[in-house]
This record gives sequence, structure tokens and C-alpha cells, in this order.
Amino acid sequence: MSKLVQKLQRRNTIRRRIRSKISGSAEKPRLSVFRSNTEIYAQLIDDVNAKTLLSCSSQKKDISSQPITKTEKSKEVGKQLAELARAKGIEKIVFDRGGYLFHGRVKALADGAREGGLIF
Repeated sequence: MSKLVQKLQRRNTIRRRIRSKISGSAEKPRLSVFRSNTEIYAQLIDDVNAKTLLSCSSQKKDISSQPITKTEKSKEVGKQLAELARAKGIEKIVFDRGGYLFHGRVKALADGAREGGLIF
């Protein structure tokens, strides 16, 4: 097996283990993170009703147009997601790191969301 396949299998195993323990509701949605090589995406999900409440990514014009690093973009995504969530009346969330290690861009997104006023 190639290293890439092993890496993806390991991430999916970790992801399934995390998802078996946490779930989002309308009052306390799940903040799901997906990280690609160049972008980062975040969604607030209500697992009870199987609905995405809102989403934000580093592809938004006001974030992608700035000449900043990927980590700084991740922090901006977290801040914008927190602003959108607070506008919808959401303050408490559950964080789902999606099988990624909690450092770098994933941690920056979480820190930005906390700075924006989300509690988790």
C-alpha cells in the first residue's frame, strides 16, 4: 500500500472514531472542518435534522484576495464563521476536527472561532 492510501485510511479511522462520540443539534451544532492543500472549509451542521446551518471557506472573496498565509486565512475563516453563527443566534458548538491533528490550520480556525465569540 502506498503512503498516501495509508494516510487517508488512518485519517478516516480517526474521523469515524470522533464522529461516534460527537453529534450536533440545532442548539449546539457541530463545527466540521475540511482541509485541502490550499483551502480550508468549515460548516455548522445540525445532525439531528441532517442540515447544514451555515458554511464558510477560505475561497470567499474578502479572504482569498488578501495576501496572507494559509494559517492566517484559516483564522479569518473561523472569525467569519463565528460572526455568521452569532447573527443566527448560535453561541455554543461542538468542534469536529475531521480526523486532522489539532495544530496548524485546524487550530488556527478553532482559535479564530473562539475569538469571534463561539464557545466550545
